[in-house]
Amino acid sequence: MRTVTIREAREGLSHLEQLFADGDEVIVTRRGEPVARILPIHPPKPGLGSLRDFLASQALQTIPSEALLAEDRENHC
Repeated sequence: MRTVTIREAREGLSHLEQLFADGDEVIVTRRGEPVARILPIHPPKPGLGSLRDFLASQALQTIPSEALLAEDRENHC
């Protein structure tokens, strides 16, 4: 965690890559009191892909739903 004054934050806005270089949160203070907290944006968690990729990885059903339902009804009646 890094702490900067409002003046340092204003001056640092023209050089954001330096202000947030460590990738940690930044606390902005005024007269020694915290007034703002700036948090980094984290990349998405690995393993969470798109819905399209997930659906493409799923096997398609080979037996029609009607056949499965008819079989289930026969077995339970």
